Amino acid sequence: MNGNVMGFLGACLPEIVVGAGICVVLMAGVFVKDGRHLLYLLAMSCLVAAAWVTGSGDPAATVLMPGGAFIQDPLTRFLKLFVFAVVALVFVYSRAYIGERKLAAAEFYALSLFALLGILVMISSASFLVMYLGLETLSLALYAMVAFERDSPVGAEAAMKYFVLGAIASGCLLYGVSLLYGVTGSILFSDIAAALQPGAAGQAGALVGLAFVLVGIAFKFGAVPFHMWVPDVYQGAPTCVSLFVATAPEVAAFALTLRILVDALTPIDMDWQLVLSVLAILSLGIGNLVAIMQKNIKRMLAYSTIAHVGFILLGFLAVQGGGLQAALYYTIIYVLMAAGAFGVVLFLAADGVDADQLDDFRGLNRRSPWFALMMLIVMFSMIGVPPFAGFYAKWWILSALLESGQAMLATAAVIFSVIGAFYYLRIVHLMYFDEGAGQPSVSAPMDFRVMLSVNALALLGLGLFPAGLLELCARVLG
Repeated sequence: MNGNVMGFLGACLPEIVVGAGICVVLMAGVFVKDGRHLLYLLAMSCLVAAAWVTGSGDPAATVLMPGGAFIQDPLTRFLKLFVFAVVALVFVYSRAYIGERKLAAAEFYALSLFALLGILVMISSASFLVMYLGLETLSLALYAMVAFERDSPVGAEAAMKYFVLGAIASGCLLYGVSLLYGVTGSILFSDIAAALQPGAAGQAGALVGLAFVLVGIAFKFGAVPFHMWVPDVYQGAPTCVSLFVATAPEVAAFALTLRILVDALTPIDMDWQLVLSVLAILSLGIGNLVAIMQKNIKRMLAYSTIAHVGFILLGFLAVQGGGLQAALYYTIIYVLMAAGAFGVVLFLAADGVDADQLDDFRGLNRRSPWFALMMLIVMFSMIGVPPFAGFYAKWWILSALLESGQAMLATAAVIFSVIGAFYYLRIVHLMYFDEGAGQPSVSAPMDFRVMLSVNALALLGLGLFPAGLLELCARVLG
């Protein structure tokens, strides 16, 4: 009995550690004046402790909490460890930015950990109730983070748009869940999958519920046509917040889609795959085409995110061809690429002024040849140029589509990827072929420089040796 209790406690111990870390950071922010360095160390220590308790124990063990609503398995451990690493990267990139602008460090670290807590709950969810609690925990923290810079009218407007649209999407998701509960009599993913049978009574109600659930999934992913919040939030939020929004929540969105569509709604996969294919192609098309017209780097990266989301969704359409492994691999590589791109944007920020225009990249090779090279690696990886990791991420999605007999979707994805190469190459042109006269010098702390270099070079390393990560993705997915 005691062993079972300890096992159940261990399954949710990472969430307990992060929750305790939030309290410690908030208390330190109240009682320690000008303690930015201490708050940074406390937040990083919380991530290290949570990663340690997540990685300890049998990595292949599966623990299902009483009631079946919360699970700890190899996939959840892998995703949680990756999220801890990503959030630590965000903290390293953001520390100097917060200090230069005298932003409230305690609130930033506490809200980031609060959002992380929501992500962890979503990753381990095995029922709609736990999933929804994690989703709202994440969303509420993100709403506050977007409006973090109180004197910014653009940030306040972006936060309001995000809040209103997010509330509508959450309502749609909750209504869809209520319909699925009415049809199946359960909110557990495993029970819903067992109760849903094609052609069974109540199937029409399940399809209506599916439609509302897909609205919530598409919004949280930022897929077209539910993408309106993405460019406004990326542009309006402080760059350190844009970095966070572009990275860690994408892992949560992948977990949300996997748990709901694959774990719960596989019996009606023919219905949701049709809708998902439309969302994926629209995201690829509009994301790449509208990104070409952007002059603001954060808005350009926002539409780039929408296009990459289209590729991730394509992986869920080729489950039989290894699409899930490819989608997980793509999610990981995309998060690393987004972190690297926003890291360079933060690197260029100087004297309290954001470098959020494309013109700010002019002549970067003359000011900092090394970090111009790092940005080039990130851009080439986003295009999908071999031997960088982005090439293999797209290659395995396309291979899964072809193996599952969906050549038309693969062809459309290739065409839109070629179109999207233009705006990435424009950044490279500005860095290497424009003079950039009058641009300020750039500098950053040593830990920032080291982590940004590791971040970008990892895209090259994973491109040269891609098999290990793909095999790991396949193993944790079972």
